[in-house]
Amino acid sequence: MKDPDGTFCAENQPGDVWFLAGSFGEKRQRTCSVPAGRPVAFPLVNLVGDASGCASWMKGAKGTAVLDGRPLTAERYEGSQIRLTGVEGNPVTAGAGSSGGLACGLWVQIDPLSPGPHTLRIEGSSGSFELSVGYELQVG
Repeated sequence: MKDPDGTFCAENQPGDVWFLAGSFGEKRQRTCSVPAGRPVAFPLVNLVGDASGCASWMKGAKGTAVLDGRPLTAERYEGSQIRLTGVEGNPVTAGAGSSGGLACGLWVQIDPLSPGPHTLRIEGSSGSFELSVGYELQVG
């Protein structure tokens, strides 16, 4: 879902990891409360497509993440088979129902953050696609 300011940060979170969203190419600044004790994961850039689309996307994929002034290391995922289930009008599949594809991108996964405030900056690009997302995180 599109989330311009972090209002939907807690929507549909699984119980074992806390996901933060990138953007669909926009610059965003978000505020988000994160439960203590949960690992955090987020994309620098990502795509759901076919083998050819992922190969092309990953050739130009680059990005950075900085947490509290410290750079984080991203992992490359060249293409993992996934199954998506979407609701009507969602921004990824547009329609309701299930579909499959390959997921590829640059992702960061970090251990649970210490309680209190944290600042996260995400920058990513591939080809002409660029995103920039800032997070003010409150862990507690």
